[in-house]
Amino acid sequence: MLTRWKYVLVGLITLALSGIVYAWSVMSKTIGASNENWTSGDLSTTFTLVMIFFCLGCMLAGILSTRMSYKILLIASALLMFSGFYISTYASGSLLPMYMGFGALCGLGAGISYNIVLSIVNAWFPDKQGLVSGILLMGFGISGFLFGKIFIMIAPPDGSDIWRNVFKIFGICCLIAIAVSAIFLNKKTAIAESGDSSNRSKSNTNDCNADNASELTNGNTAVNTCDFKPMEMLRNPSFICYYLWAIVISAAGLALVSQGSGIATQVGSAVLSDSSIATIVGLISICNGVSRIFFGLLYDKRGHKLTMLCDMILFCGAELILLIAITNHDVITLVIGFILGGFAYGGITPTNSALISDFYGRKNYPVNFSIINTNLIIASFASTIAGRLFDASHSYLSTIFMMLILTIAGFVVTIFIHKPAKQLNK
Repeated sequence: MLTRWKYVLVGLITLALSGIVYAWSVMSKTIGASNENWTSGDLSTTFTLVMIFFCLGCMLAGILSTRMSYKILLIASALLMFSGFYISTYASGSLLPMYMGFGALCGLGAGISYNIVLSIVNAWFPDKQGLVSGILLMGFGISGFLFGKIFIMIAPPDGSDIWRNVFKIFGICCLIAIAVSAIFLNKKTAIAESGDSSNRSKSNTNDCNADNASELTNGNTAVNTCDFKPMEMLRNPSFICYYLWAIVISAAGLALVSQGSGIATQVGSAVLSDSSIATIVGLISICNGVSRIFFGLLYDKRGHKLTMLCDMILFCGAELILLIAITNHDVITLVIGFILGGFAYGGITPTNSALISDFYGRKNYPVNFSIINTNLIIASFASTIAGRLFDASHSYLSTIFMMLILTIAGFVVTIFIHKPAKQLNK
């Protein structure tokens, strides 16, 4: 069905605007330059709040999606993003307006649109969960580079307050684009409700209907992987282990995303301009976006184990290379580390989306997906911790070591992650 791809395009644009929050690493440098009393740790707290409220917004959208129109939720997201950027411009002596605006409201708005867009568009593609999730999330990830580059071109870190005007423009762009998307994204057109059996038959997901459930005889019971209610999923041992994996690997990725500009400055401040640093840091976002398609396809073809293993190997490689880059002040090595790190971080979100659908079914996907995304509430503190570690050590080596420890923990919990099954009495 060719017409279903138009929803991918609209969703891609919507998430590209929502993903503007990922440009914080670049934007924080300019914002920090306008007030010398704001430390790296203070500014990093903003990104921690973004991730916390992003998770809350995602959860809120999952709960309200069964009670409210998707269109209303998308419009609410647009208004929150606009309000968040506008309130942030009042940050002067105190960072409180930034915490409330960019941190809380923008994070909340981004989380709502993130869940709604993925829930609507993925329903059109039960046969391509990984691929479509990857394409949509590419827009969310790559926007950090796009808007970070635009921001630094207009508002370089020269101590001026022009960033406040740029924030207002960003807020208006989010308001218009996300609100307009509500016109085109319609839940009622989803394949799950239209009866398109040709695409449903290709799905890798299963539900509890007798003609779709995948059953294997096991003694006196039939093992059936189907739809899990949220509480059933939360009690599942594999979900608990996967949740831990998502926390530690997301924490490693968020530490890199939030401190990328500082790491690049430490390595190449003597030879790189502010624009060059923004471009190099933007490689994290570009690779983060592109890799989401790769990992989505990999999940579709080879399943969760190989996908997660490849992701962690890339993370380890990136962390070791970044240790070399910081130690030797080598810009080329830094670029390689950012490319690998961004590529690895991009693998987490499509794996989350595809695994929740694959393991726990489509029926309760909006709520179940929002639950897995709450891992970012815990993982987001890696950003603040990384900022504090730098304030204490004056080197980002401490951040890279923290990332390496988190990735090693990820290898351990992966051993215990297996596709669950419900036991149905014959």
